Amino acid sequence: MTTPGYTPELLAAALPAAIRAPSMHNSQPWRFRLRDGGIEVRVERGRPLPVAGLGDLGDWAAHLACGAAVFNLRLALVAEGAPARVRIRPYTDEPDVVARLEPDEPALATPAERALLAAVPRRHSSRMPFSHEPVPGAVRWRLVEAARAEGGWLDLVVGTAAVAAFGELARGANRVLERDPGYRAEIAAWTRHGPAPDGVPVRAGGPVAEPWDLLPQRPFGDQVRAPGRDFEPEPLVAVLGAAGDTPVDRITAGQALQRVLLTATDAGLAASMLSQPIEVAAARERLRTALSRFGSPQMVLRLGYGQPGWPTPRRPAADVVDTPIHSG
Repeated sequence: MTTPGYTPELLAAALPAAIRAPSMHNSQPWRFRLRDGGIEVRVERGRPLPVAGLGDLGDWAAHLACGAAVFNLRLALVAEGAPARVRIRPYTDEPDVVARLEPDEPALATPAERALLAAVPRRHSSRMPFSHEPVPGAVRWRLVEAARAEGGWLDLVVGTAAVAAFGELARGANRVLERDPGYRAEIAAWTRHGPAPDGVPVRAGGPVAEPWDLLPQRPFGDQVRAPGRDFEPEPLVAVLGAAGDTPVDRITAGQALQRVLLTATDAGLAASMLSQPIEVAAARERLRTALSRFGSPQMVLRLGYGQPGWPTPRRPAADVVDTPIHSG
């Protein structure tokens, strides 16, 4: 027997986890509301990024972020004994509603689900260099399985030559983006030099990028490192993707992305996201071809052991909840 419907109290209990989802430039493009006993997650217009997060990809960045929030919401609800079944894009006439969570059969959270939920407040993007310690094969397998469990896929870029080739592709995509004045202005607009409920604080931005770095970095930080010092020689790079590139695929990929990130956090790994090769259409297609994938790459991850990263701020839960509505 299913529960009759989610309550404002259950939504309030789950929101602290939901809003800890990652989003491009920490733009937090989500809103939540109760509707006829279900919880809706929708894109908040005005917060999606008009340059980096849109381009030729529609609401790509917002869909990934909202999908990640859906995954956190699922974890929080099952921990409350109120698991959810998820309908992605449930209304044909309301495309901004990315998902609807409806009460499922009552059940207790599994130990694995509780471990992932415990990782939510510890997951932060780390833009600092990682150590030389390799990621063990068993942990790599857990990451691949985490993506698969949510309907996505995760390919690891293995070997010096493959990582170097990916680095060349990523740097080329970054150069294309940086030639766009709108892109540079958007980065500056989301860089925070003082207290703010969103955006990327300078202290979380990592070291200033150098021309010889293997992988590109967004220019959020202002930390200068010793001249000539490599950022890191050979990170573990992983490409996360979905079966296609529709809005449903991107929302699915967002849930897979968050499961991978929380699995990495639970395993003691740090991570950051590199989306430049996804944002540039030609680079994205080259990446897909290099991986021999029919599906669509949706995000690139950099993984390793090291500093877990600085927490970035979040808007108060009260600022992202709408008044409940009833269709009847």
